[in-house]
Amino acid sequence: MSSKPFDSASPLEPIPIDASLTLVPRVRLTLTVHPANPSHTSSVDDWQLKKALLDFLRSSLAAPLSVPDGDLELRRVKDVRKRRRDEPVGHGSLVIRDLGFLKGSRGSRAAAEEEEGGEEGVRVLEEKYADWKRYLVEKMNGMDLVLGGVKFVLSAEMPVSDSFEGMRKEWEEFYAFGNRGNSRGGRQEPDTIVLRGLPSRWFAEPRVSSKPSMLVTHTIFSTFGSIRNISVADDDDFGRERDEDTDGLVSGLHCKIVVQFEKHRDFHNAMKALCGRSLEKQGSRLRADYEVSWDKDGFFRNSRSETQEKSSRMTSLASGPYRSEVPKHISRYSPERTRPKRFRE
Repeated sequence: MSSKPFDSASPLEPIPIDASLTLVPRVRLTLTVHPANPSHTSSVDDWQLKKALLDFLRSSLAAPLSVPDGDLELRRVKDVRKRRRDEPVGHGSLVIRDLGFLKGSRGSRAAAEEEEGGEEGVRVLEEKYADWKRYLVEKMNGMDLVLGGVKFVLSAEMPVSDSFEGMRKEWEEFYAFGNRGNSRGGRQEPDTIVLRGLPSRWFAEPRVSSKPSMLVTHTIFSTFGSIRNISVADDDDFGRERDEDTDGLVSGLHCKIVVQFEKHRDFHNAMKALCGRSLEKQGSRLRADYEVSWDKDGFFRNSRSETQEKSSRMTSLASGPYRSEVPKHISRYSPERTRPKRFRE
């Protein structure tokens, strides 16, 4: 499939990548809650905090937002007395999926150009979308919250992995000043995407296994362009890294996918499509809020080096002190060094 649809897609437009999988736009913020008084030792009431934030979204923004309870996750620290003075008493995330109001608030010319697939309309919408996200972060970051007579301060930020422009700036600086990369000769540019937190079953062969399949995964991501290398593995640490209260997390739920494209252009367009979106499967109410990043460490290059190193070790062992050749002092045909017997005719 040509990469043109991904390159010119509107930031608010769903992008189908498979017969049953679609990338849907959303905005995600990471939230942390600190007490206004660092010496405060009482835990935050997560129910009151959630209600206060939902009320704020409905009543204090230029365009009111109605967010379902499930899209605002808040977790309080188990034992506040054990926290350091600079650590939060609660943390969580906010996901906003209903972004249709951004389309209706633009000029008629830009809207018409977007409906016709005009590049100018898409560019205008991208700018407006970026401005609104900055506005949302500015409104929520540093909010004062009074819960149960105690004052708290909310911090809100957008993950770097949710900003395509932010990641593009990051990799351009990395290759400009780091003087290393994965491309072979010429200008060094990234070509490998790393995805975490994807549901394993969505990349498995139906009625065969619940484990992610290399073939299915390759078929899905080849929609973005020609693939040079691909890796699929279980990602059991994904949930545990994000939340300390996941001792009973079932293994095999998430998978990590690493895709290396033949061309930087396909990598670029895939990153643009994947950033700031969730994965939705037809017939499922679940939306996967995965994490996307680009490979800075040469995943496939290092994997090949490890394989070659193991192969070299095996070769050296075979030719080292444990050689399998027959010692010279022992007869090739006799298991022991014995004197030949003579028989009379």
